Amino acid sequence: MKTVFTTGEAAKICKVSQQTIIRCFDSGQLRGFRVPGSRFRRIPRDILYRFMKENGIPTDALESGRRKALVVDDDEELVELIRDALERDGRFEVRVANNGFDAGMMVKEYRPDIIVLDIMLPDINGKEVCQRVRSDSSLDETRIICISGMVEQDKIADLRASGADDFLQKPFEVDSLIERMCKLLDMEASARV
Repeated sequence: MKTVFTTGEAAKICKVSQQTIIRCFDSGQLRGFRVPGSRFRRIPRDILYRFMKENGIPTDALESGRRKALVVDDDEELVELIRDALERDGRFEVRVANNGFDAGMMVKEYRPDIIVLDIMLPDINGKEVCQRVRSDSSLDETRIICISGMVEQDKIADLRASGADDFLQKPFEVDSLIERMCKLLDMEASARV
């Protein structure tokens, strides 16, 4: 378990900008230390926890140390395959939704770090889900990977314009999905020993 955080890591955990963390650090609201011989700021876990509690910031990301993933697909076998792989990986807390409506409700209360989104859902298309997520500024840090069997390049460009961060064509290896998720979340590519 991590005991000291950079300002960038603290910002991701608190779901605020790195500048906000730096301002709080420099003003003394958030204590920590500077790395000797450099300007780098570091924040110990217990101080960050106290800061989050005092400012009403949910501490679940800090407590579990795991990133929140929401998997949205109506293919239940694929959803289970992805969920199992992410849980085995150990760095993700996983929730699933099988349609766009449930996904929309879950995004609001769960506030995932990353969404794995099938773009062909029974009730709404993935492009619309992307647009809804992107229209909520409190979800600016949420990353979205769209998955689909359809391949047309213009549709992929459309999805990116709607707010998708990445696209993966079905069928795909679950390991490559996890690799892409880690890349988007600035995590080490593999937790396996």
